[in-house]
Amino acid sequence: MEIDQKSGRNDLVTNMDKETETFFVEKIKEHFPDHRVFGEEGIAEKLEDLAGVVWIIDPIDGTLNFVLQQRDFAISIAIYVDGVGELAYIYDVEREELYTGERGKGAYLNGKKIPPLDKNKTLDDLLLIINQSTLYHYPELRKAISRSRGLRLQGAATLEFMSVATGRAGAYVSRTLQPWDIAAGKIIAGEIGAIVTRMDGTEIDMLTGGTIVVASPKIHEELVQNYLS
Repeated sequence: MEIDQKSGRNDLVTNMDKETETFFVEKIKEHFPDHRVFGEEGIAEKLEDLAGVVWIIDPIDGTLNFVLQQRDFAISIAIYVDGVGELAYIYDVEREELYTGERGKGAYLNGKKIPPLDKNKTLDDLLLIINQSTLYHYPELRKAISRSRGLRLQGAATLEFMSVATGRAGAYVSRTLQPWDIAAGKIIAGEIGAIVTRMDGTEIDMLTGGTIVVASPKIHEELVQNYLS
């Protein structure tokens, strides 16, 4: 396996990232030549808008995990039409878990429907997913952690989205995500009742990414109003 650094020693890219993205781009263009593709490794197109049909792909989300642990990494594919998320696929490779979602038709794990989030649960009932960089810039979040059942990290944004979607965690908060980190998870989490916004509660720009909060409506409102404002 060939490994290179991108922005730093913990931001890696492998030949597998590039080859997987190339495979998807070639197959998409073969079958859907009018569709556009937006991907992490720069093999796909550079987009200035989301008009028409756009595939947003992350060939390996959690590359550092892939290199060092051989677990907690995923393949992520989302389809947006005129900026609206329509279809999403997240495949947890090591666990052989395929998460899927379609706008208005629910979300599934290996073909079994994922139930809606329990909207009555609060911060006191659940785990939180927040990385150290986010805690450094938003120290008030430490108060939220002290109320919760604890803190967990996976190191792969798409799988952290799925931890919220399946009820294993109450919220996922991050200050630095890219569109391909968000695209598929936003669709799937939305289908089971999660709210997905920027930290200030506004809509996410799917061309640039940025900060993010993923949680049930009650927990989302509490985090944004009490710990992130």
